[in-house]
Amino acid sequence: MGARFLAALGMGGEWALGVALVMEAWPERHRSKMAAAIGMAANLGMVLVGCVAIAYPASADSWRIHFLIGASPAIITLFIRFFVPESEKWKRASEKAAVEPPRSKFSEVFGGEFRRATWGAILMVSVVFVGTWGAVQWIPLWINELAGPKFPQAKAYAMVIVSLGACVGTVLAPLCLARIPRRLGYQLLCLFACASTAWIYRTPASWDGQLLFDVFPAFLALKIFVLGMTATAFFGFMPLYLPELFPTRVRATGQGICYNTGRLVAVPFVLLGGYLVNILGGYQQAAAAITLVYLVGLGIAYLGRETAGQALQD
Repeated sequence: MGARFLAALGMGGEWALGVALVMEAWPERHRSKMAAAIGMAANLGMVLVGCVAIAYPASADSWRIHFLIGASPAIITLFIRFFVPESEKWKRASEKAAVEPPRSKFSEVFGGEFRRATWGAILMVSVVFVGTWGAVQWIPLWINELAGPKFPQAKAYAMVIVSLGACVGTVLAPLCLARIPRRLGYQLLCLFACASTAWIYRTPASWDGQLLFDVFPAFLALKIFVLGMTATAFFGFMPLYLPELFPTRVRATGQGICYNTGRLVAVPFVLLGGYLVNILGGYQQAAAAITLVYLVGLGIAYLGRETAGQALQD
């Protein structure tokens, strides 16, 4: 549990800093492409994790090796620390801040002109995490239950399929939604996610049917792929939207607060998930209930600040 906490702490901090650096360093016309790259990269890592699990199934003796493989990208941070320069926007903002009276970044993010944008974004991100954790995180356990003991690697294949769908969704979302209002784009993503989760969790599912490459039912694989594509598309949208809410001096702080507070809000729902599995009779029924949160997102979108067509604030 302690290891998981440290890993999540590092990931949440790196996401906010990495997104701010990438968005500030690249020209304005390429921001949607970079948001797509950020979203795809994270899910491509999940594909690789699934491939490792297929090739080397985790067991009581090998799970530590899997953890070490997952931690290996941390070495890249040394390269970033020594060879990747700060953005020019951040340098200019730092020079300006040095001659101005000191201000608390936290109070600035939650006060004055940014208060509404911050709380609106927190609620939007909260919907994303509650829905995504309910829709996607149970996929391996659910598939393992459907497949039974004869297909021990079924959950690893499911992880690869849903992650491949996520790679596609996180690329398409920022590229397709970059030129329309941000609130409308978020609502469209909620509708797509709600439709795909209803398709997979509110219709009959079984391990029967024609197998794909003799390892996985083809129709079930299609459902999981579409689920991954729609339910995780938000993670290509957020690197596009959240940086637009704050100026350079508080961009990393502001989007980090929105992103990670949304994760915290989702924690009670994750804990509630286990209870729902028990009282509703299974992973499929519990996921069908939790993912109704996407309908709530349709209304919450109006609380967010509209930033379409605006360049990043200096």
